[in-house]
Amino acid sequence: MPRPDLLTSLMMLAVIALPGAGYSHGWWRDRPDERIRANDNRIAAGLMRDDTLMLQLELRQGLWYPGADSGPSQPVLAFAEAGKPLQVPGPMLRVVTGTPVHLSLRNTLTDSTLVIRGLEQQPGSGDDTVQVKPGAVREVRFVAGAPGTYFYWGSTTGKGMDSRDGEDSQLYGALIVDSTASPPADRIFVMGAWHEDPDTTQPKPWIPRDMMVINGKSWPHTERFSFSVGDTVRWRWLNPTADAHPMHLHGFYFTVDSRGGWAADTVYAPEGRRQVVTEMMLPGGTMAMRWVAERPGNWLFHCHFGFHVSHYLSLGKVADPTDPDSPSEVNHTAAGMAGLVLGITVRGAPSTAPVAATAPHRLRIFMQAQPIPDKPLMHRYAFVVQDGDRAPAADSVPEGTAPLLLRRNEPVSITVLNRLSYPSAIHWHGIEVQNSYVDGVPGWSGAPGHTAPMIMPGDSFTVELTPPRAGTFIYHSRSNEYFQIAAGLAAPLIVLDSAEQYDPATDHTILINQGSDGTGRLNGRAVPDTLHLVAGIAYRLRIINIAPDWRVIVSLKDSSGLAMWRAVAKDGADLPAHQAIERPARLLMGPGETADFVFSSRYPGTLALEVATQMTGWAVRVPVILMSVTR
Repeated sequence: MPRPDLLTSLMMLAVIALPGAGYSHGWWRDRPDERIRANDNRIAAGLMRDDTLMLQLELRQGLWYPGADSGPSQPVLAFAEAGKPLQVPGPMLRVVTGTPVHLSLRNTLTDSTLVIRGLEQQPGSGDDTVQVKPGAVREVRFVAGAPGTYFYWGSTTGKGMDSRDGEDSQLYGALIVDSTASPPADRIFVMGAWHEDPDTTQPKPWIPRDMMVINGKSWPHTERFSFSVGDTVRWRWLNPTADAHPMHLHGFYFTVDSRGGWAADTVYAPEGRRQVVTEMMLPGGTMAMRWVAERPGNWLFHCHFGFHVSHYLSLGKVADPTDPDSPSEVNHTAAGMAGLVLGITVRGAPSTAPVAATAPHRLRIFMQAQPIPDKPLMHRYAFVVQDGDRAPAADSVPEGTAPLLLRRNEPVSITVLNRLSYPSAIHWHGIEVQNSYVDGVPGWSGAPGHTAPMIMPGDSFTVELTPPRAGTFIYHSRSNEYFQIAAGLAAPLIVLDSAEQYDPATDHTILINQGSDGTGRLNGRAVPDTLHLVAGIAYRLRIINIAPDWRVIVSLKDSSGLAMWRAVAKDGADLPAHQAIERPARLLMGPGETADFVFSSRYPGTLALEVATQMTGWAVRVPVILMSVTR
């Protein structure tokens, strides 16, 4: 693991020894120009002395530049190695298990106590704290414990992680414990979030400000990555924010190797790992993942909450558009997208695939809009699949959300026609498309010099793909998605095996979305129809959450409590047999996740399928009637 060279370390120790090396709020007034640097977590902090990691850590104030280095800044608190620049995230601690760690913590503030968690032997309780009074220095000693992905975080306001979002919201840093001194090459990413309420003493409109970052930077200023076809990529992700983040990889599945938090981590045995395209990280969570760059092109890894990648993430005040349908997010490489996004380029030749023996099946899908009565500026959107030779009426928007059915290994050519008044795009969420040009991110998908365009009003875009696996997927808008998905531009995509027959009587899809009014919708309906089932028959429930604002809890209950169901797939990937087990019918989901379950009951009765937001929001209930077998 890299360490500071000897000369740098000696200079650091010399600065620490100087009288008056501490700072205070007076320092802030005297030196308002100290810049906070983005920390890419490639260099471990501190100095190894004998077998012990020595590190002097300081809390100071500085100017944070989450966008361009020449762009707007925000004063925040941050950590630094003594005598070195401030960093967001704070200095990374990386050691081998069993290494003694000796930290000196200096609080340069004169009016606030620093409280730090996570500086303890792993696994820890998570409740141990170190308090450093204003102007004071504390010594901390612990021994690095179990290998894993951890972090430390601080507060000067007494707030917990679920509410720490202002001046001290960037007080965090990675703590990685390796099993050996030569671990496989990996990268560490720490997410950050900042929020400021509107100043109600100023004239209206009162507009809050928000910012979200990866390793201190917001898209399009986050680090760009380049890999070659065949590379294995290992990443660690840490979430010391007050928000959940469902992290989604375009074009590939990734394997989740561990999940944990700042004080404890669970490294999965091979049989406990799973393949996903979207994995939700709760506040305080960590994750280790790996994936193989199998196909060339430009791809993204990003949070799937619409707001967390929207143009609203800015140090400036971003007002809502006068026209809610307006194309606020068109250019995905500049002003149209911000926040928790990484750009990935995979270079190399595509793998050779056998030429299909048959011509592709051809489909046409229309992006349609219909005015909402009494709301002249609002519209209901929908994808409408052409049935037969006749195109649908220009303003027809069905209330339900029927799945698009494709078959594994059968090529398809889909022409998407935009009948909206504004630009749009379409993303095939979870499908391992062979050509990144059709992945659906305008101005990015494809390759440098040849990227996918927006689908302009009255124009079309043709997608050619061959689904390589059967499962439950989604297709949805990839333009102004914070609005367009909620308006209805999201639908299920089911890929069947070549010999599999789709029976809507026993195969039920539940698409979870929210309307433009913010209330819940299941399959496009605020009040879903009753679901009639028959006792003794096995039903497949394909559950999809694409509500851009919400993580939801899905549960199936009878009069005695939770029913039982058997998990069979996650994000379209079949679960291994030892993971496909019966469990209580309750599931927490973030947007962009799909999950398949098999449900069967031997006895008739009445149940309810309930979908409710985890935070205070909305709830939708589907009555379920289990009928006796008819003879």
